[in-house]
Amino acid sequence: MDSMIIESTAKTPEINFDADKGLLEMKGRSIPEHTVEFYKPLHQWIDEYGENPQPLTSVEIFVEYYNTSSSKSILDLFKRLEGIHKKGHDMIVKWYYEDDDEALLESGEEYQSMVDIPFELISIPVDYDDDDE
Repeated sequence: MDSMIIESTAKTPEINFDADKGLLEMKGRSIPEHTVEFYKPLHQWIDEYGENPQPLTSVEIFVEYYNTSSSKSILDLFKRLEGIHKKGHDMIVKWYYEDDDEALLESGEEYQSMVDIPFELISIPVDYDDDDE
């Protein structure tokens, strides 16, 4: 199965879904104008991956900001992954958030409560040094 790699834009996250490694990564902003169209191939890829997943699938998500329609599409993504997990395949979701971003932490907690997949909520220190120039 081919990997899915999508470069990030100002409105869409970077996607790196690697079937051989069992690694699904999403990083960046998710505010696409056509959310359903952006996420549809991701959902299709997960459905295909679910037919022959790795013994352990690691899902790493650091979406620094997303809109309401992306929130639903991300939940749909988790529901598809939950289906794979319920068939007896090991899975872990790593939800990253900056340590001063309460909203993103709460979003991770909400997703965690909505799906039956092991979740890790991982705080990332904020690096303010970039602003000191």
